[in-house]
Amino acid sequence: MDSTDPRSPTPMPGSEADRIRALLRQGKYAETVAAGEALLAESADHRDVLLYVAVAQRYLGRTSEALNTLRTLERHHPHFSRLHEERGRCFVDTKQAPQAIEAFLQAVTINHSLPGSWSMLAGLYRMTGQNGAAATAAGHAAALQKLPPEVVTATGLFVDGDLDAAESLVRAYLLQHGNHVEAMRLLAAIGIARKVYDDAELLLAAVLELAPGYRVARREYAGALTELHRYEEARRQLDILLEEEPDNRDFKTLYAFCCVGIGEHERAIELYRGLLEWAPEDVELHLSIAHALKTLGEREEAIESYRRAAHCRPDFGDAYWSLANLKTYRFTDEELSRMRAAESAPATGMIDRYHLNFALGKALEDRGEYEESFRRYERGNALKRTESKYSPEIIENNTRQQIEHCTGELFASRRGWGAQNPDPIFIVGLPRSGSTLLEQILASHSQVEGTQELPNIQQIVHKLRGRERDMRNPRYPRILTQMSAEEVLQLGEHYLAATRAYRTGKPVIPFFIDKMPNNFRHLGLIHLILPNAKIIDARREPMACCFSNLKQLFANGQEFTYSIEDIARYYRTYLELMRHWNRVLPGRVLRMVHEDVVDDLEGSVRRVLEYCGLEFEPQCVEFHKTQRSVRTASSEQVRRPLYREGLDQWKSFEPWLGPLKEALGDALDRWRDE
Repeated sequence: MDSTDPRSPTPMPGSEADRIRALLRQGKYAETVAAGEALLAESADHRDVLLYVAVAQRYLGRTSEALNTLRTLERHHPHFSRLHEERGRCFVDTKQAPQAIEAFLQAVTINHSLPGSWSMLAGLYRMTGQNGAAATAAGHAAALQKLPPEVVTATGLFVDGDLDAAESLVRAYLLQHGNHVEAMRLLAAIGIARKVYDDAELLLAAVLELAPGYRVARREYAGALTELHRYEEARRQLDILLEEEPDNRDFKTLYAFCCVGIGEHERAIELYRGLLEWAPEDVELHLSIAHALKTLGEREEAIESYRRAAHCRPDFGDAYWSLANLKTYRFTDEELSRMRAAESAPATGMIDRYHLNFALGKALEDRGEYEESFRRYERGNALKRTESKYSPEIIENNTRQQIEHCTGELFASRRGWGAQNPDPIFIVGLPRSGSTLLEQILASHSQVEGTQELPNIQQIVHKLRGRERDMRNPRYPRILTQMSAEEVLQLGEHYLAATRAYRTGKPVIPFFIDKMPNNFRHLGLIHLILPNAKIIDARREPMACCFSNLKQLFANGQEFTYSIEDIARYYRTYLELMRHWNRVLPGRVLRMVHEDVVDDLEGSVRRVLEYCGLEFEPQCVEFHKTQRSVRTASSEQVRRPLYREGLDQWKSFEPWLGPLKEALGDALDRWRDE
């Protein structure tokens, strides 16, 4: 397909870029170049306009100018497949077959769904006597020709990042023509790219109903199930795949990840170590093994694996940050020197760079070099924040919506609704607020099982939000006022069924903990669907809590922690929302202040057990002796007795925390208010 084809990437209708594209399709090449260059004077990196100008220049016989335009396009958009395809056409025009072959190969490597590139490759290979390669390229072109052109075009759009155009095209095709395996699979891929995993899972399940032998789709289905944290179901799909390909490394790696997801860390380690035999220098495998060992409390073995990962790739920031994230590890002078060198090296990538800065911040803090430590944390946060799309306004609007819709009248009129099981104990609040300590205390009790930060409430919220994205009047939480008793009951039963995979299955342990901190945003939903669940608010003094978050690099989520303004605003809206819950659900939530727990451990233990309706057990006070998997940043700390010294660590950085105090404002005085 030529780049002038009407199915090429399309900008928004009515835009200047759309007019330029229309000129190109009409064969008005000189006008295309003139209009395109005028627009590029204002927006030099406009991807599609650069392509249109290059195509027009080629048709005008100005091939060298076209190649120059494509070089500019490549600087801004190196992974745009159509730039390589167009470059191939330029080389064909100048009769440079080897360069044309290389360009078309780059195009199809990025985007497999370019029939024009495959056809050109077939002809070029035949012309240069490479008959085997010609046959392969022709086979790819023929396979694409068997597919509906709309699906081929939509696939190409998707690969090049034009998700809206791809989705619109493939949805229209499916509406008109009904089920089509490749179209459905493509729509699922778009869903995965948008992180709409529920839709993707349903589509891929339907694909496998139509084509049960479609192994690529089954692998994608397993991946979608994994993203939904439905690890047992994902493993069943992988079992089917591994039956035919028992040595497939990709399948085994995902299988091991699923084992981690359901807490089978020993099995995961066994699988990862088996994979290491194939790739002993694979840093991600060493890192995964180390994470699993850390979760199991095998500290020394975990350290060795983290070090091995850093040895395999000296600028592997995640290995150094993972060592720092043990909280109890102390870096050697040599390691500190290696980290500094890697962080300053021009070739070090963004992700490694911010990992290294957070690791250096912790290493220097441990050495008492607070000013440089703060600057490293500051730089790490700034780098991480550049890749975040976090908007505090969305969170603050959600808080207003929760307060507006989740009223005392709503809860009073729905008394007795929901699943009545008392099994869950929710621990909510901000990260780094002492929630892992409370979890470890409770999980030390014979009647309580510790699990992990479960995603299930967030998944229910995602479903309730639906596809609507009106942030001014969102569907959730408004929909809570419109649901029937049966619908509310179903959500509660769904939560209990879905979380069963994280429990041991022993009937003698009636209660389990869900420690997802962000669930404080959804206590209205939790109360409606699980009215007998316990809810504990883990709260910490704002300066200590916020600065502890600023020092923390999270594996995923918690995007509000990467700037002083964001974390301060988040803490303030947390106080506002918790005050609302305490007003409309009086006595429903137990507040546990971290500083009080540290100052009076036994009294706090008795208080939390009494709230949960549990008898006092001495092992809850000696929580650090409990052997269990702990998956959070505090995993090593809760395996040691309590020390009060950690409460005021932020004061060593006080000279640089004036902006945080200012941003927190009166939260500094009212954080304990009843």
